[in-house]
Amino acid sequence: MGVKNYLIEGVSGTGKTTVAEELQRCGYHVIHGDRELAYVGDPDTGKPLSADDSVADSLEWKQAHHIWDVEKVRSVIADQGKAISFFCGGSRNFSRFIDLFDGVFVLDVDLDTLNRRLAGRPEDEFGGRPAERALIVRLHATKEDIPNCGAVIDATRPLAVVVDEILSKCRG
Repeated sequence: MGVKNYLIEGVSGTGKTTVAEELQRCGYHVIHGDRELAYVGDPDTGKPLSADDSVADSLEWKQAHHIWDVEKVRSVIADQGKAISFFCGGSRNFSRFIDLFDGVFVLDVDLDTLNRRLAGRPEDEFGGRPAERALIVRLHATKEDIPNCGAVIDATRPLAVVVDEILSKCRG
């Protein structure tokens, strides 16, 4: 929904939601992709799936099929009513719409910071259970679920510094 549209990605625990909330507090238009665009589906076709469609109702299967509605992404981007829009969250089908963005930012933290942040999560939030934490740590190490074309942002720094860096890269 912006003249300029940016994607903020990263593994769980790197600060996507926190950055999104701070951008909103600063008056920017933010789409919380995990809340507004996400569903369980086939990353290649976009076809919605249910747990019954999985060969095993595993955490890895759920993670691999956490996708965004590509048509909704296109629709929001086509509406240029805002100067800048930030799409924040993770999607396994980002390759189907990443070219629509003016820029991509990948939040990254070191393993100790990631573990500390995940340890503070309640059990009902993704990353709050030991098996979820183990999956996130593996994805952090492999970087397999995040775009490799984005500007890496060190999200271990204070929130204001992280947001300022993102905004300065948008202006530049």
